[in-house]
Amino acid sequence: MKPIAIRAAGMVTPVGFDAASSCAAIRCGINTAAETRFMAAEGEWLMGCQVRLDPPVTGPTRLIRLVAPAIQECLAAATPLRAQDIPLLLCGAAKDRPGRFEDLESELLVGIERHLEVKFHPESALGFKGQVSIALALKTAERMVHEKRLPACVIASVDTLLVGATIETFLKRRLLLTAENSDGCIPGEAGAAVLVTAPGRSRDPELHCVGIGMSVEKSTVDSEEPLRGDGLVQAYRAAFADGGGGFEQIDYRIADVSGKQYGFREAALVVGRAMRKTKPFFDLWHPADCVGDVGAAVGPLILGVALHAARKGYAPGRGVLCHFGNEDGERAAVVLRWSEGKAA
Repeated sequence: MKPIAIRAAGMVTPVGFDAASSCAAIRCGINTAAETRFMAAEGEWLMGCQVRLDPPVTGPTRLIRLVAPAIQECLAAATPLRAQDIPLLLCGAAKDRPGRFEDLESELLVGIERHLEVKFHPESALGFKGQVSIALALKTAERMVHEKRLPACVIASVDTLLVGATIETFLKRRLLLTAENSDGCIPGEAGAAVLVTAPGRSRDPELHCVGIGMSVEKSTVDSEEPLRGDGLVQAYRAAFADGGGGFEQIDYRIADVSGKQYGFREAALVVGRAMRKTKPFFDLWHPADCVGDVGAAVGPLILGVALHAARKGYAPGRGVLCHFGNEDGERAAVVLRWSEGKAA
C-alpha cells in the first residue's frame, strides 16, 4: 500500500472527553469501572465503563453525542480545510450484533452532521463491520488521498455494549466479567476518530500507516476447535507483505483484547509462530483495561493511542503492530511507523 499519515485524533471515552485526556488516563492505567443498572446475577450489579453524558441520552442519540466531539477534534486539526472538503468514513457495530440500534445506516451520519452543523464531502461512506472496520476504512482512506487526491478524510467509529439486549446475550455466552465468571470483559462505550492525509504534508514528524492485512480465524471464542492463531498469523503476514516490513521493524503491539483469556492466548500464539527472532522486550498494550470493551470504537481509539505515545515520546519505539478481531473470526492487522519528518 501507499503510506498514509494519521495526523490527529479525537476521543470521548469513560476516562476522558478528548484525545489528550483519554490517552493520558490510559497511559496511567486509570479505570472508571463502576456498578451499572444491569443485573449480572441475583443481588449483583454488573460492572461497566460508562461515559457520563449530561444530560443522559439513549439510543442513536447517545452514539451521536459520543462520536461528534471526537470528529470535531479532527476537523479542528484539519483547519483551514472545511468539513465539506473532507469525507467521513463512519464505522460501527456489525449489523447482526445483538442490541445494536436499528436504522444506524440512515440515522447516524445525518445526525452527526446535524449535531455539528456541517456537511461532509459527498464521498463519505459507512462501514459497520465491528472491530475490523478500521482496516477497511484505512484502505478506503488510502484510495481517497492517493487516487482521488482528496486532501484528507476522517475515520470515526462509535459503539456501546451497555445496552440491555447486548448485555443479556453476552451474559448468556459468559463473555462478561462477573463474580461467577473471572474470564470475561467489562462492557464499555466510546467514540473515537482520526484525521488521515497523504504523508509529507508538513515538516513535522508523522505516524504513517504502512501495511494492512486481513484474514479469518476458524477457531472462534465459541468454537470447540483448538486455537492455533491461524487467522491472526495470516493477517500479520499480509500486513507485512503490504509494505509493513517485518517483526524486526516492530517495537511493540496494541490490541483490542479486552479481558478474556482467549485474546491473550491468541496474541501469544501468533508471536510464537510468526516471529523468527525473539526480542528481549515486546510489550502488548490493551486500552480495554481502562475503557472497557468498547466494541467497534476500539479501532480509531488504538490509532489515537499510538499517535499520542509517539508524539509524547513514551512509545517503546517507532514501529507498532495493531491487531483487531471480531467474534465471528474476522481478523485485521495494521502496521504503523513513526516518521521523523523532513529537515527544516
